[in-house]
Amino acid sequence: MVKDLLKLVGYCGCYCGLCGVRVYFSKHAKQLKETLHQEGMDFWYKYFPSMRETFPVFWKFLGELTKYECSCRAGGGSSTCKIRLCAKKKGVSVCPLCDEYPCTLIENYAKVYPTTIEDGKRLKEIGLEAWVKEQEERAKQGFIYAHIKIPRKGVTW
Repeated sequence: MVKDLLKLVGYCGCYCGLCGVRVYFSKHAKQLKETLHQEGMDFWYKYFPSMRETFPVFWKFLGELTKYECSCRAGGGSSTCKIRLCAKKKGVSVCPLCDEYPCTLIENYAKVYPTTIEDGKRLKEIGLEAWVKEQEERAKQGFIYAHIKIPRKGVTW
């Protein structure tokens, strides 16, 4: 039961169902690929010298994006993610359940994803099952992290 609930919860405490990568990439890649196909670009590209080499690589990449589902629990994301490595080392299923939450890693992460710490506190307060239900409701309402993400250079976690 807990393992199923954690399937869409990153070690950082973010809900994967609210991630722009998961919500938008596949959908928009499929739409773009279909539109390009309908317009014949997967055939006509060879008549454009500037596209002969790059289009097949782009087409393959676009095909991969249509199937892309990042999940740190399923081996997606960076294998060197310090948050994931730390959580695994400490044996916590999700960072908000760690005694040191929020740590420096999470505080840095929250500089880019500003709801992280409050969402983590909420998870700890109401428990994983109720929290996942709340996140599913947020997803139904159209919330995604990309809408509030704060791009910051040099911030690492």
